[in-house]
Amino acid sequence: MKLSDIFHAIRSNRIRVTAHARREAEVDRLTLEQIYTTVVRGEIIEDYPNDTPYPSCLILGYTLAGQPVHTVWAYNAENQFAVLITGYRPDPNLWIDFRERRS
Repeated sequence: MKLSDIFHAIRSNRIRVTAHARREAEVDRLTLEQIYTTVVRGEIIEDYPNDTPYPSCLILGYTLAGQPVHTVWAYNAENQFAVLITGYRPDPNLWIDFRERRS
């Protein structure tokens, strides 16, 4: 999966946001606009090519204020549609530089 696929789906409004993603964003006081911005300023840090029904990935991105955000996206290459599965502010106690999970 490529980051540009997710970015183009967002720009083309070919996205679905799960109820779980909406709840998590609200808990962490993130707007969908902030989340979309983090994709533009992000990188794929984990790839899950065998996820079903579509491959997915974990993206580390940053808000305009420089705050780290993790988002998980699934992508259907057939119809070029992206699904925001979740989005949250990563806990620094669980991540090294927000990119690598601590053991």
